Amino acid sequence: MRTFLKVIGGLVVLGIIALLAIIFVPVQRTPAQTALADDWQPEEGHGEYAMRLSDCMACHTEEGGEPFAGNRAIESPLGTIYSTNITPDEETGIGGWSLADFRAALYDGVRPDGTHLYPAMPYENFRHITEEDVRAMYDYFMNEVEPVNQQVEETALSFPFDQRWGLRLWKWVALDDPGFVPEYDDPVLARGEYIVEGPGHCSACHSPRNTVMAQAGLQAGDPEFLAGGEIAGWTAPPLRGPQSAVRGWSEEDIAMILGTGRNAHAALNGEMQLVARDSSQYFTDEDLGAVAAFLVGLNDDVEPVAEDPGETETERLLASASPDMGLGARLYIDNCNACHFVDGRGADEVFPELAGNSLVTAESPRGLLTMILGGSQLPSTALRPYRLQMPGFGQRLDDEEVAALASFLRSGWGNSAAAVDAATVADTRASLE
Repeated sequence: MRTFLKVIGGLVVLGIIALLAIIFVPVQRTPAQTALADDWQPEEGHGEYAMRLSDCMACHTEEGGEPFAGNRAIESPLGTIYSTNITPDEETGIGGWSLADFRAALYDGVRPDGTHLYPAMPYENFRHITEEDVRAMYDYFMNEVEPVNQQVEETALSFPFDQRWGLRLWKWVALDDPGFVPEYDDPVLARGEYIVEGPGHCSACHSPRNTVMAQAGLQAGDPEFLAGGEIAGWTAPPLRGPQSAVRGWSEEDIAMILGTGRNAHAALNGEMQLVARDSSQYFTDEDLGAVAAFLVGLNDDVEPVAEDPGETETERLLASASPDMGLGARLYIDNCNACHFVDGRGADEVFPELAGNSLVTAESPRGLLTMILGGSQLPSTALRPYRLQMPGFGQRLDDEEVAALASFLRSGWGNSAAAVDAATVADTRASLE
């Protein structure tokens, strides 16, 4: 009886919240943020470039599918969300959408029929895209993208997340004012800030989430902006602060990894590989430089990286090949040493450094474990067309061995991250399978 009453009580509360949301929270359809002439037309290539800045292809194209036809499975803490068809197909895509409809989806996460889009669509960030870029993208999708008639998988989250009316109230709490106002007077820094905060939607992955699952930092002035997150089992490292993945990197280092997927220090993994493949490799040199300058500027007040300490205790241990060395060190020699070497420095643009690597030293070891178990492959880009692949060792090593290897990596060459236990490995392995 008590259980029944609790259920009834919960439904009553949900009903009250729904009623309040419907009565007091209007459906948001933000108008244009900049007045443009009715006959304004984007320059040739503007729309496709704005699409690249916004990384539309990665999420709206399933592996092996037609560009922008949707149906890509996007993992979220709430469940699997399937991306929509954004080709100009009249029946299954956005062919019947007006410019106002398109803008409302980008800024407010609302479809023409009033359906609220889940925030896997980063409208928290897209609210800061300029009207010029919005119109250019609309023109591109309507006139340059081939229509594809494809129904996508229905997103079916568990209760209560399947109740989309709740998003109406969530947006009222989570969304900030639309528009972009730069923190910097310098035009290069302002351009980098615009790309990072707006179309590039970097904080969607690289900022933590707050108690209502909204981005805890959306703009440069927010303390938790780019403070790190996690997506689909991979670490999205902090890009500012003492644990910043780009701490000590030059602007050239940052531009290189965005443009090619690799640099002298690291290589992209997880979802960022798609970003390089479908988005950032197409940035102009000027925009790559602007983003790099902005990110370097965010770390101006961070203590510099210590100078190379020379040979480390880890190097001496591995070079000794002592028969009584620990399991983690022995596994490293057997499986990793040929590419990453005893000094953990790897090879520039080929094998990433392990010493100080943000994936290795992240607070959560899941990204590192995902890499060890499943391996990874760098995307082919125009400047670096070869696909480098690290094999997975999930079938070769058991949970105890992976835990020992990961713990060794997280404590070697001056790294000081916590050890990993076999239970965490088993959990990560299960999620991959």
